[in-house]
Amino acid sequence: MSIQRIMIVGPLPPPAGGMANQTRKLAQLLRSEGVLVDVVQTNAPYRPQFIGEIKGLRALFRFFPYLFKLYKHSKRADVIHIMANSGWSWHLFVAPAILIANWCKVPVIVNYRGGYARDFFKTSWPWVKLTLNRAQRITVPSPFLAEIFEEYGKASHIVPNVLDETLFKAPAQSQSSSESPHIVVTRNLELIYDVATSIRAFAAFQQHFPNATLSIAGTGPEKENLQTLIKELEVNNVTFTGRLSPTEVAQLYHSASIMLNSSIVDNTPNSIIESLACGTPVVSTDVGGIPKLITHEKDALLVSPRDHQAMKDHMLNLMENTTLRTNLINEGQKTISQFYWSNVWQKLQHNYHLAQCHGGQENA
Repeated sequence: MSIQRIMIVGPLPPPAGGMANQTRKLAQLLRSEGVLVDVVQTNAPYRPQFIGEIKGLRALFRFFPYLFKLYKHSKRADVIHIMANSGWSWHLFVAPAILIANWCKVPVIVNYRGGYARDFFKTSWPWVKLTLNRAQRITVPSPFLAEIFEEYGKASHIVPNVLDETLFKAPAQSQSSSESPHIVVTRNLELIYDVATSIRAFAAFQQHFPNATLSIAGTGPEKENLQTLIKELEVNNVTFTGRLSPTEVAQLYHSASIMLNSSIVDNTPNSIIESLACGTPVVSTDVGGIPKLITHEKDALLVSPRDHQAMKDHMLNLMENTTLRTNLINEGQKTISQFYWSNVWQKLQHNYHLAQCHGGQENA
């Protein structure tokens, strides 16, 4: 059986985010392989636009057009690929997509990507299991999530995130400066990403490198609090760039000396993968699936959450220890090879075909 048409269910930019960017890139790459792709967007713009300002009503205006598109495109798909997350997103978007796919007798792959998986399953597993049992295949981007599914008696299959290797690649020459190092943070300004710890680490680091600069790329509700923190710490040379395009993010990594990630909840951050690909050393917290992605003192440096002093110490070490820096960059290039499309496409094809073969059976 050949895969000619795939329906992807998931969010698309804007706003740009890990899952939205992955949905868009996956659709582009599948089309480059000659596959027909329909994308049913879970975050489609409100029509009319003012409905987006009315809580409660706006959910209905998005939900019913979403159901109609699911039914319309499901009938002609060979496989339905659902980008799944935790929380209400599962109940509002994933569960209906699985049920409609079953009604249309189309095999389903649930591509689960939620960093809050363990907490979500702990409170909602009976409801999740009801619909998850109707999927033919479960894929996850990391061993971390595979282990969580195993805890609940569900088999899952690892298919890594896709890296845009045309954009995110190491420059011919490192841009690191020993006099005015450029530090970057590329996470949204939300509590779970704890950008405040990165700022505190930078403040301590700047005492040793007064000309150091910090660029924070992303948007979110914590911006005002982070700006207040910067004033309290009397930190200089900090820029909030706002949301950047993938091309601009790649350029930011190419100009950077170090990338910081201080998240307190995470799965397999694209930001870390992209930074490694660009040859930018990473200092990150060791939460969630991150230790399954990178290894301390092999391809990155890891710290405990909210430990800005340890983060600062690693930053200083990277600037002073050329051998360590070079080794991390070289090993990072090896780490990201699994995310190249040629490798991901092989795994996807395998899962699509198995989903088709077991189209009438529920996932064990």
